[in-house]
Order: sequence, then C-alpha cells, then structure tokens
Amino acid sequence: MTQLHQEIVGIDAAIFMHPTTWKASGHVDAFNDPLIDNKDSKKRYRADVLIEDYCEKYLQKANKEVEKARKRFGESFDEDMYRKTNPRVLGYLEKATEPTARLASLLEKEDLAGVKALIEELEIKCPVSGSMNWTDVRQFNLMFGTKLGASADTATDLYLRPETAQGIFVNFLNVQKTGRMKIPFGIAQTGKAFRNEIVARQFIFRQREFEQMEMQYFVKPGTELEWFEIWKERRMAWHQSLGIDQSNYRFHDHEKLAHYANAATDIEFDFPFGFKELEGIHSRTDFDLKAHEEHSGKKLQFFDHEENKSYVPYVIETSIGLDRMFLAVFSNALQDEVLEDGSERTVLKIPAVLAPVKAAVLPLLKKDGLPEIAQEIIDDLKWTMNVQYDEKDAIGRRYRRADANGTPFCITIDHDTKEDKAVTVRNRDTMTQERVAIADLKSYLEPKVAMSEWLKKI
Repeated sequence: MTQLHQEIVGIDAAIFMHPTTWKASGHVDAFNDPLIDNKDSKKRYRADVLIEDYCEKYLQKANKEVEKARKRFGESFDEDMYRKTNPRVLGYLEKATEPTARLASLLEKEDLAGVKALIEELEIKCPVSGSMNWTDVRQFNLMFGTKLGASADTATDLYLRPETAQGIFVNFLNVQKTGRMKIPFGIAQTGKAFRNEIVARQFIFRQREFEQMEMQYFVKPGTELEWFEIWKERRMAWHQSLGIDQSNYRFHDHEKLAHYANAATDIEFDFPFGFKELEGIHSRTDFDLKAHEEHSGKKLQFFDHEENKSYVPYVIETSIGLDRMFLAVFSNALQDEVLEDGSERTVLKIPAVLAPVKAAVLPLLKKDGLPEIAQEIIDDLKWTMNVQYDEKDAIGRRYRRADANGTPFCITIDHDTKEDKAVTVRNRDTMTQERVAIADLKSYLEPKVAMSEWLKKI
C-alpha cells in the first residue's frame, strides 16, 4: 500500500483511545453479534453464520450442477444460460439467496425473534447435537472493556480497540497537514485488534486477538463509488498476484449495509470450511470524520485549493485480516501428492515470495570439501535471502523435508561441483532440476523469490 502508492502513508495508532472515540464510531451502540444457543449440545453459535452456512451449502450444490453440465456439454456449454434456465440450479440458487436477503432485513429492523423464526423455518440443526432445540437470539457487544486509573473509584472505562480504522480517522488532519497530502490520499496501518468473540472457531479464522491490515482512502464527495470500484479491482489483483487459482476468490456484495456505508463487498476465499470473508472493501461515506467532529468539537476537513472551499472527505476502506490471509495461503499451499513412481510427498507450495526459507543448501556428502563449498554459497546468498543448511540423511529425504517446509529451491553440491563450479537447483513445485553456475546463483534465484519482483507484477 505505502511502497507502491506515493499518495498513501503509514501510521501506527494507539490501541487505547479515549472512550468517546467508540461512542462516535458507533461501536458502543451497534457493534453486536446475534448469538443463539442449542439447549441440547450447550453450544453457542452466531445466528447469522448459521443461516449463511445453510445458504452456502445450496450455492455449492448449484455450482456442482453447473460443473456436471459443463463436462456433459463440453465447449458448447453456455453457463450463463444454464444458470438462468435449469430448474434444479434455479431452485438451489433461490435457497442460497432468499434467506440471506430476509436475514439482512431482520437484522436491519433488529428483529431477533424473526431471526430465530427463520432458523426454525429453514430447519437448521445444531452441528453437534443434530437438534433444533434453540434458545432465543440475543445480542452481545464485541468490545473488550478495561479500566485506566490508580483506584477503582477514580478509574476511567476504556476499550481495547476492535479495529484499527478509528485510529486513522482521529489522526486524519494531523497526517494530512504534516504530510502535505492532497485529496485523494490514503492512510494505512497494520496492528492488533481485539474482539470478544463468544464463538472463536475454525482454527485462526476467528480470534479474539488478531492482526489487521487496513487502509482508509480519502476522496472528494461524489467520487466515492468510482473509487470503490477501483479499489475492488486493485485489491483482487493483489490477491491473485500470489498465483493462487482464481476460482478460490469471489466478491460477495453485502445485503445489509453497515450504518456508515453506501456500498460494501467482501473478497471471499475458499477455505477448507467453505467460502468465507478474507477482506472487506467499504465506501464509508463521511460518517466517521463527521462523527468525530461532532464528539470532539474539532474540525476534520480538507481545504481544496482548486475549489477554494473546505469539505469533509468521503472514505473508501480496505480491511484485511493478516491472520486470515496467512490461513488462506497456508491451507491452499499444503498438499499431499502421489508421484509418478507411486511414492507420496507432503509439499507446502507457499508462494516463493512468502516462503520463510528461500533455498536449502545441501552438500551431497559431509566430506571431500563439499560442506565448505556449501558454506561459501550460504555466505554469498544470506545477504539477500534466507537460506538453510542441511547435511543430515540421504539427499532424497532432505528434498522431502524441504518440500514439507515450503522451501522453493534446493541447491545440491556434488563432486562435479569441484570441477565445473556449478550446482544442481531443484524446483519444489515441478521437481525439475537444473545445473546452474555458482557465480550465477544469485541472479538465478532473486527474480523468483524477491519481494520486489513480485510487487512489479501486481
């Protein structure tokens, strides 16, 4: 965000902020999850997630029908027409979309009894007990409370921040003036956020303490929907630049808009447990800056010299969970493969630019001067990439170990190396091997593993 865009700057805002900040942002009054308990299993669930998971099952059924038809009809297959005309697909799609629209309407009206009635109407069962013995739906605020002060009598109630965005908004004018920023410009940060998730499940997908990467892009009022589309395109391009198959990503437009938004979409990823939100892109209008103006009594406006007037900018937000991004990449990369000779390997096909170790340096034997050559190679490469030395076990077993660690390249030093000053470089993904001169190793590897080379492709 900051390195490739001159108009975007980074900050590191405070975790503890004045409690009025969260009143202004709407978190005190509106930051709630609708939760429901199953009386038999004693398990608690998010009511909206139960309904969304129900709809996702039917969406997947529709997609399977489409894929079966694609194989049946071959090149003559018209997917768009099939989705519009096939009765079974239409039935599945109706079951996948109609409940979410009703859910959005019910939540908009804060009709929690209606949400429970919808769950019962859809005959959604508890995944653990298999029963439909549900409690009423209740709202739970997601902010963690704490206190600031020397004694309980004088302490001030504070909150751990549930998002990093508000730290950007309260610092908007400070950053704009000191950075001499002109509209449009952005402020980005990476930092901890905390949410009192009653139901923290699905490994690290939903956590109480997590890392966010957010960017707020300030634009001229009236241009926000144009910028919304631009940032949708840019963010999807960023995700797809990692080389993960495009079928794993999709946009999901919000049925129910947050109180601050006039447009919102999620980039969803096909996790092992189905398509779930990976990144949110929102047109937040001028809600945040105006709310902080009102509660602080301070102006948060931009003076436009071209129009010779001040105004409160509108905001486009991109917000992604760093932990979720890790889970998306990791879960997609971890694969078990059966090779041509019938043997198996576990391989972590993490994009080379993200791999913690870029190359494993492997002397074929622990003698005859081969380890010394390996150390010379490490001493040359370590300045620009993280490399690892491994001399234990047979070379095949070391290859498998590197595959499981996600190391993209293995560099093998053999007896021919002493004669031709070259090494064998093995590619993790293709398992092909190539003879490369030691003098050319750095120039051979860097374009394949360097962050700068990846950034150029976005």
